[in-house]
Amino acid sequence: MLPILFGMPEGPEIRRAADRIERAVRGEVADQVTFAFPHLQPFEARLRGRVVEAVETRGKAILVRFEGDLSVYAHSQLYGRWYVVRRGKFPQTNRSLRFAIHNQEKSALLYSASEIDVLTPAEVERHPFLSKLGPDVLSSGLDASALYARLSDPRFARRALHALLLDQAFVAGLGNYLRSEVLFDAGLHPSVRLGELSDDDLRMLARSILRVTRQAYRTGGVTNSASRVKALKAQGLRRAEYRHHVFTRGGRPCWSCGEAILRQVLGGRKIFHCPECQPLVR
Repeated sequence: MLPILFGMPEGPEIRRAADRIERAVRGEVADQVTFAFPHLQPFEARLRGRVVEAVETRGKAILVRFEGDLSVYAHSQLYGRWYVVRRGKFPQTNRSLRFAIHNQEKSALLYSASEIDVLTPAEVERHPFLSKLGPDVLSSGLDASALYARLSDPRFARRALHALLLDQAFVAGLGNYLRSEVLFDAGLHPSVRLGELSDDDLRMLARSILRVTRQAYRTGGVTNSASRVKALKAQGLRRAEYRHHVFTRGGRPCWSCGEAILRQVLGGRKIFHCPECQPLVR
């Protein structure tokens, strides 16, 4: 019985967690709903007996939408853990259960999260976190042309790429490992400002954001190429060693050119890039 989320999840991990929760509870009547926080407990009776209509993601947050007009908002941050279990089976953990949905067969359990709320549609739209998010990077409605238009917006022109790609108001769902991997895929140095990029660079960056993030969603967080992963697995390398092109690979040779990967701290966060494949001066 393993947690769905661990570590600091990014958009692909959140969406995969939401998929698993949705398979367990969507379309099912919630026989019982419980909250640990006293101010939310009055909602238990209002949600009990209602059908779970959807489990949505907004960047790194999850919204469980119930029949009627209420949704449960949850942001796991670093410590929250979701479990999906057979009803009556609880994980062995010292964590505190904060939110639970039970139907006849399954339970979706959220432990340790501190950001949980119950919202109407209007409250979702003006929520202090949700209302400031950019488009969700895994939304089916976000394509390369829409993302290119956003990258071309003058509001973002002075932003360095290493900072812009972590800004959830720009695009929601990108995090630290995706930032390094996207910039490697696009061949762009982390310190370049968005306004310094050519039109071709902007289009490449738009494609890379979508390609790398959606690959990470499909593969459970693996951003290296499928052919390279297959070859490295055959050599006996562990997942942590073959998972990424550059992230956490400081000092090791680039899989593409052999140059040593650089590790920097920019804006207080670690970032990795290849000086040969991602030159500052192009």
